[in-house]
Amino acid sequence: MEDIHKKIKALRLEKKLTLKELSEETGLSLSFLSQIERGASSLSITSLKKLAEALGVSMIFFFEDDKESQTYVSKAGDRKVFKVNGGDQKYVRLAGTFSDRKLEPLMVMLPPNLKEEHSYSHSGEEFYYILQGEVIFHINKDHYHLKAGDTVHFPSELLHAWENPTSEETIILSVSTPIIF
Repeated sequence: MEDIHKKIKALRLEKKLTLKELSEETGLSLSFLSQIERGASSLSITSLKKLAEALGVSMIFFFEDDKESQTYVSKAGDRKVFKVNGGDQKYVRLAGTFSDRKLEPLMVMLPPNLKEEHSYSHSGEEFYYILQGEVIFHINKDHYHLKAGDTVHFPSELLHAWENPTSEETIILSVSTPIIF
C-alpha cells in the first residue's frame, strides 16, 4: 500500500493529465492530489475509487504487484495483512489475481470495541459471514447484531457501517463487488 501514491502519479503522467485536469475529473482538490502523489496524505477508498475511474483502471491496479502473473490460489502463508486509510480494522486479500475478476473476497478483522463513525454507500453489493465474535451492521436506519455463523447480504448503495461491540476481535469473511483492492 505504500506505493499507491507512486502508481497514481505514474498513471497520471502516462495519461498526460495535469493535476488540475485530474482534480476537475475527480472532484478532489488540487492540493489534496499533490499531497497524495507525494505520499504526504492518506487516501480513503472513496477517493481511490474516484482516481481509478478518472485514470481508467480498476482499483485493484493500485494493489497488484507489477508482475503480469495470474494466480488462482491464495496460500495462507503468502497473504499479507493491511489497513486502509489509517483505520483500525485489518484486511487480508483472499482473491486470486487474474484479469476481469468480479468478486472481492477478504478476511476482515475488527478490533475490540471498534465503531465506524461514518456510514458509507457506493455501487455494488456486499456479503459478510461472521467467523468469530460479534458485529453490529448499521444499514440505513436498521441495526443487525450478528454472531458467529450469521450472515448479511445487501446492496452497497444503502448507507452502511459496522461496529464490534465486544472486547474480543471479530473475524469476518467478506465478499463484495466491485473489486476494491
